[in-house]
Amino acid sequence: MAGVLAVLEQRDGDLKSVSYEVLAAARSIADKQGGTVEALLIGAGSAADAGRYGADTVVSVDDDAVRLYQPELYTAAVVERAKAGSPSVVIMAATALGRDLAPRVAARLQCPLAVDVTALDGGDGLSVTRPAYSGKAVYKLKVTASPCVIAVRPNTFRLTEAPRKAGTESMSVPSEAPRSRTVSIKEPETRRVDVAEASVVVSGGRGLKEPANFKLLEDLAEALGGAAVGASRAVVDAGWRPHADQVGQTGKTVSPQLYIAVGISGAIQHLAGMRTSKVIVAINKDPDAPIFKVADYGVVGDLFQIVPRLTDEVRKLKGG
Repeated sequence: MAGVLAVLEQRDGDLKSVSYEVLAAARSIADKQGGTVEALLIGAGSAADAGRYGADTVVSVDDDAVRLYQPELYTAAVVERAKAGSPSVVIMAATALGRDLAPRVAARLQCPLAVDVTALDGGDGLSVTRPAYSGKAVYKLKVTASPCVIAVRPNTFRLTEAPRKAGTESMSVPSEAPRSRTVSIKEPETRRVDVAEASVVVSGGRGLKEPANFKLLEDLAEALGGAAVGASRAVVDAGWRPHADQVGQTGKTVSPQLYIAVGISGAIQHLAGMRTSKVIVAINKDPDAPIFKVADYGVVGDLFQIVPRLTDEVRKLKGG
C-alpha cells in the first residue's frame, strides 16, 4: 500500500499555514492510491491539527538543534524517515525552505523532483502540473518512479478537511555532524506578511512616484484585513522597498486569492511571478499597460485618487 510523507514547516514553534495545504495535497494523493499520510514536523511546535487535514500519523523531531532550519540535518531527517517508511511521494511546500530542502532530499534519495507544482493527480500514476517559460505555458509531467519529491506552490491547493485521529511518534535528530549551521535568523524591524504565502497581495510599482506613497498601499492592505504589500523589481532596485517584498521572476512567485497591482505596467518578468493569482485587479493610468492583458478587472485612472477611495469603501464594507 502506497504512502505519502508530508513535510510540515514551522516558524518560531508555530505551524505555517502552507503546511495544511501540503497535507491536503498529500491526502488527495493517498486517497487515490489507497495509502496513508505521514506528517513529519521538524523543530519545536505542535501539529495537533494535522489530523484534521488528513494526517494518519504525525512524527515530531522536537529538539533545539533543529528549531531553526538546518539544511543538512533537515535533509537527513526527511531521508531517514522516507527510507524507513518507503512512501511513494515526499511532498512539501515550495517556500524558501522547501525550495532548498526538496532538491537536497531528491538527490539523497536519487529520485525525481518536481518543484512549484500547481496541480496534481494521484490517480492512474502520479501526474503533476507546473508553470513554464515564466508562466506563459504549463506542462504536465507523469511521474513513473517511486519515490518522488514534490514541492507545491503556496496558495494553490484548497484546504480540505479530512478529519481522522492521527497517531503520534517522536524521532531523534540525525546523528550526522553538519558542515554548517544556522545560528540565528534576523527578523525585520517591522514584521510583514510574507507575499509568497498571503491570500491577498497589494503590489506597487513606479507609478507610485516615491517610496512614501507606499503608505497608500499599506492602508489598503490593512483595510483588507492584513494583506501583504508587494513591489515590482523597479522599486526594489530603486531602494523603495526591501527585496523580500519583490514579486516577479527574480523575486517571489505568488498565487493569492486576490492580487491588486497598483502603478505597475506589467513587464513579463513581473507577470511571471503573479499570473497564477486567482483574481487580478490592475490600477494604472495607461490603458495600454500590459498588466491589463492578464487582469480580471482593470481600472484606468489616477491611482492617487482611486486607491484612497477604494480603501474607504473597503472600510465601510467591513464596518469601520
